Amino acid sequence: MILSFCESKREGNIHMSRIVLAVSAAISLAGCNSTMMTKEPAAGTLATGVKVLVDDGSCPQGQVKQVTGSTPGVPRKKECVARPS
Repeated sequence: MILSFCESKREGNIHMSRIVLAVSAAISLAGCNSTMMTKEPAAGTLATGVKVLVDDGSCPQGQVKQVTGSTPGVPRKKECVARPS
């Protein structure tokens, strides 16, 4: 009984460690989600949810176009956002 309790507690700690690791990775990558490009990526090359910044002159001064990848058949989301400093 004690052995099985310790084993289940250890498995719970491993599971919690995995959750903490996943959340930490997501937080640390949140600032790395955009890449500056000079032209928009070709159709089908931008993964769903991936954001890139495109400096192609199509947005007002001080802004760049942010393109978000989508699933096939759904148009990409495009918007002008403040240029990162």
